[in-house]
Amino acid sequence: MLYCVGTAALGCPFERRSVWNCHPDWSLSFPMGMRGGVEGPAVSAHATDFMRLLFQRVLYTLPVIWLVVSLVFLLIHLVPGDPIQQMLGEGAPPADIAATRHAYGLDAPIGQQYIHYWKGVLRGDLGPSFRYNQSVTHLLTQRYPYTLQLTLASLVVAIVLSIPAGVRSAQRRNRWDDRLLSVVSLFGLSFPNFALGPILILLFAIKLGWLPVSGAGSFANLVLPAITMGGALAAILTRMVRTSMLEELSQDYIRTARAKGLPEGTVVYRHALRNAMIPIITVLGLQFGALLAGAIVTETIFSWPGIGRLTIQAISNRDYYLVQGCILAIGLTYVAVNFLTDVLYSVANPRIRQ
Repeated sequence: MLYCVGTAALGCPFERRSVWNCHPDWSLSFPMGMRGGVEGPAVSAHATDFMRLLFQRVLYTLPVIWLVVSLVFLLIHLVPGDPIQQMLGEGAPPADIAATRHAYGLDAPIGQQYIHYWKGVLRGDLGPSFRYNQSVTHLLTQRYPYTLQLTLASLVVAIVLSIPAGVRSAQRRNRWDDRLLSVVSLFGLSFPNFALGPILILLFAIKLGWLPVSGAGSFANLVLPAITMGGALAAILTRMVRTSMLEELSQDYIRTARAKGLPEGTVVYRHALRNAMIPIITVLGLQFGALLAGAIVTETIFSWPGIGRLTIQAISNRDYYLVQGCILAIGLTYVAVNFLTDVLYSVANPRIRQ
């Protein structure tokens, strides 16, 4: 049986009868001062559940990491062409090509190269860059913060735009503003970032002169790339927030909250939106990888010095180890974000821990 905070018998103000204040363990359902002697064991039990869930997610992530590293290694080796030939030029003597290939370990059997690559990954050594004469790890350390900064800024833009728009659209269902927001979100979904980026540059950088065209180093440089990447995600999230909020706003506890005279903002944002966050978190976790993929195009358009632009340059130069390192960094970031998404599920919905 579920025991809830805010029941009439306790004389408490209304709270939603949900996972936020209801639990099969009655000791977790009362305010801090009402739990008495069972509070300690109950909290300890749930801390144990959370740690067990965390440990399970780590175990599930390890095979995925192995698969990502292995696929990156194998796919790069399946690409036709000789990176040493590209580096030395077509007129290089065969003896020089063989010596250089041996120096980089590319003449060893594929199995031996695989083991050597894994040892380097575990040590943080991803090999040397043919083009830049620096270690790949050093180049990624320089560029990765820029990509992470751009991705997080795009995520903030998407959240700031989508949550108020989705909530408003759900509150005003089938009215003119709901239809207008639906059209705008559909337009955002249909407009690719490689087309939106140049338009923003022409309008805000060249014609109006408000923002710089390209480069990094200041907040102004971040605005246009973040809007370019966050626009499509904002459109997706707006539709998702609207759908989730429509489902929550039709629940009985919402009608009860309004009947008790709670402010509309409290009903919508404290109760309905909080319980509609699970599908939104899912979309955010999945779309984070799409943002990383979109960063390749956006960073090229705005000359943003991130991993995406570095990947394009490495592919153009057939920089063997650098391509491996860039793809591996993007893949591992995607795995890490999905792991954090699973952890956030258990925070947003305690029933997942059981």
